[in-house]
Amino acid sequence: MSRLPSTGRPAETILHDLATRKAQDIDSAGSRLWSLVYYHSPELLELAQKAYALYISENALNPMAFPSLRRMENEIVGIVKELLHAPPDAGGTLTSGGTESIFLALKTARDYARAHKPHIAVPEVVAPLSAHPAFDKAAHYLGLRIVHTPLTSTGAADASAMEAAISERTILLVASAPSYPHGVIDPIADISVLAQKYNLLFHVDACVGGFILPFLEKNGISLPLYDFRVEGVTSMSADLHKYGYTPKGASVVLYRSRFLRRYQFFVYGGWSGGIYASASFSGTRSAGAIAAAWAVLHYLGEAGYKQAAQLAWETTQRIRAAVVEIPGLYIVGEPHATILAIGAHPPLDIYRIGDGLTQRGWFLDKQQNPPSLHLTVTAGHARVVEEFIADLRMVAAEESSRAARRGWRRRVGRTLLRAGLAILPERWVRSMARLVSRTAQADRPPRRTAALYGMMAALPKQDSVEKLVEDFLDKALEH
Repeated sequence: MSRLPSTGRPAETILHDLATRKAQDIDSAGSRLWSLVYYHSPELLELAQKAYALYISENALNPMAFPSLRRMENEIVGIVKELLHAPPDAGGTLTSGGTESIFLALKTARDYARAHKPHIAVPEVVAPLSAHPAFDKAAHYLGLRIVHTPLTSTGAADASAMEAAISERTILLVASAPSYPHGVIDPIADISVLAQKYNLLFHVDACVGGFILPFLEKNGISLPLYDFRVEGVTSMSADLHKYGYTPKGASVVLYRSRFLRRYQFFVYGGWSGGIYASASFSGTRSAGAIAAAWAVLHYLGEAGYKQAAQLAWETTQRIRAAVVEIPGLYIVGEPHATILAIGAHPPLDIYRIGDGLTQRGWFLDKQQNPPSLHLTVTAGHARVVEEFIADLRMVAAEESSRAARRGWRRRVGRTLLRAGLAILPERWVRSMARLVSRTAQADRPPRRTAALYGMMAALPKQDSVEKLVEDFLDKALEH
């Protein structure tokens, strides 16, 4: 229904329609989803809904109009500062999500460079290939240039390659804790040395790790240093709505000093409506997300987060152990925490394995370079992990059998064609070629996503893929 109804509809009918539409989506509370949603428990969800509803109408644009919101925001930022070992003079801001936090970190770096390095016409940001594309998005909007650097065999940023990419135009270095694709913590200490050596700002993206790495450490798990304990780190981003288990719309960006944070602000005094000022990118901001985040933090407390982190960690280790026992499968890189990427050795096709899991009701993101399946493991996955492993074993075995048949058909087809070229009439050879082409497609699952990835792999340039996705987005947004 894309037209405004001429008269209002009954509330019961509207809610029924919403429930019907939602029933077509994957169950976000069922723990069969391995990305997008970070589900903890029905009790926590109910609390978050009630807290959100209490503040559903308020607006966090003006910090003076609703002092309770200002107090909650300050307390949330203070909690994150302590978790990430920020110094006393550190400053931070609550944002709508990781993309906004990253955008603000890059905006701050750009404006800081304008003030202190005005000779740079087009500032550059050096980031590993595993850095979140939100950096590329922000750079595109802000007039910056991202210089991507390769990874090591472990999936981590290569500090030597990053140093080689530094130029007189560089204003910021980027690292992840951990990277979203493979769950690897970049060598923060080594990159920090570069930041100090070349007098550069250094942002650590802990959007996905900011609310689990501290609690894994508190549980006694040894991790590389990743936060403000590393001297050269000047800013960090951490999402509450990931492993903080808060509703969507809550992230924090932190700076080592309040002085640096001032470059994030926007103030305009020439408007006839009065002085306009905002600490973050958004103007109007949802008060409900702030209240719900504050409520969840206080509901779980340190003990609750430690327990959730331990459950996610143990579930991750169970999956890792199972994957290496399945012939043809492997874990990509050397992940440090609770994110995994599962790859497959030829002739297995990991995308087909992903399709098989989708048929069994699991939702996993597909990744590239190398082809893999992504798993963000949460506390909620503990109750379904054995079922998932059993399905993964079954689907991998099925794909192994199909791969053997595909190999046999290709070998037979090539042999027949070579023989036919030598002794058969041309029209017979053409018929055989069509037959071989059909048999090569015989095991391809219809209308599944492996075909999409295969199509992208066949396109000649990345530009072609990006144009294809742009067309998809344009069609998905009907108006």
